[in-house]
Amino acid sequence: MTQFPLAAYVHIPFCKRRCYYCDFPISVLGDGAKSKYAGSITEYVNVLCQEIKISPVGEKPLETVFFGGGTPSLLPVQELERILKTINQHFPIASTAEISMEIDPGTFTLEEFQGYKSIGVNRVSLGVQAFQEELLKICGRSHSLNDIFTAINLIHQVGISNFSLDLISGLPNQSLEQWQFSLESAIKIAPNHISCYDLVIEPVTAFGRKYQPGEKPLPTDELTAQMYKMAQNLLTAVGYQHYEISNYAQPGYQCGHNRVYWENKPYYGFGMGAASYVFSQRFTRPRTRGKYYAWVEAGCVIDAPKDTVNDKILDTLMLGLRLAEGLNLSHLTQQFGAETVQEIITCLQPYFSQGWVELINGHLRLSDPEGLLFSNTVLARLFATFGD
Repeated sequence: MTQFPLAAYVHIPFCKRRCYYCDFPISVLGDGAKSKYAGSITEYVNVLCQEIKISPVGEKPLETVFFGGGTPSLLPVQELERILKTINQHFPIASTAEISMEIDPGTFTLEEFQGYKSIGVNRVSLGVQAFQEELLKICGRSHSLNDIFTAINLIHQVGISNFSLDLISGLPNQSLEQWQFSLESAIKIAPNHISCYDLVIEPVTAFGRKYQPGEKPLPTDELTAQMYKMAQNLLTAVGYQHYEISNYAQPGYQCGHNRVYWENKPYYGFGMGAASYVFSQRFTRPRTRGKYYAWVEAGCVIDAPKDTVNDKILDTLMLGLRLAEGLNLSHLTQQFGAETVQEIITCLQPYFSQGWVELINGHLRLSDPEGLLFSNTVLARLFATFGD
């Protein structure tokens, strides 16, 4: 039986500037009023809606919609509304759906934020990254510390109760004391959800051209491990559940959309550079506007091979082991057979004795924090065993 997605990711590529760590498919607009870029944004939304309209439709409504980027909060309310209406007319969207939107400080007004809420946005993720002006400048962020607290006040005024905050560890010149201050600042704000991402240096970024991983002014591996453990200690001590490698939530506030990825379920992807997983095909759309527009105009042909059994095994393990509860062994057995599950357990045997991998209540999982911290080592062994 064909399994249609119940989740959709929508990529909004526009940004004021490119952050120095960013390798996402974006279009830099520069500073200035949103009206200055209205033509470019309207053109993009026209093409995006065209893609949505010719996508396959399942039998059940969408349960999650996630606007990521880029900076979705650079979209005028009427353009976001047009996208949501197109999705709702085509699929549609369940009345109880989680509709998430990434927002950046300094990119929206109270009136605009009220507009986002009025058209259905019920979860927001605020890209804070750090609570130090000097680190924000090092990152190339377009917002200031004052913009962060203004944005948080607007969130409270509008009354969106499902609110996440993003932080980055392992930044150039970042100290353990600065990281602790950022964590404690986030705790005082008390969002329902906190994401703590460790900086990854991508070669094509400004950071990639300037810094070498493991060399100063980047923190050492030992220091970034301390930062990881500090986040786990401080956040769980005040009631956040460490439910995924980089994510913490108060009870009842895990990100439903991202769980679709980690549970290796199918999802739609719409927009420039967006990835999708539909009918066992993983496909990433063209990463520039011109090529994306041409692809849509040509009929949105998905040219990708279907997953092999080994692809599915590895994706299920790689994604599922990110979750605190890990993988349900009975579900794994139903999917791949008892022999494969035994092969997985045998492969991971060295890490059981190290305390990185655990079998608890019928679940295969990584220990917290040690197993999660060394997840790449564990996954490398799995890929060596099950890779084609």
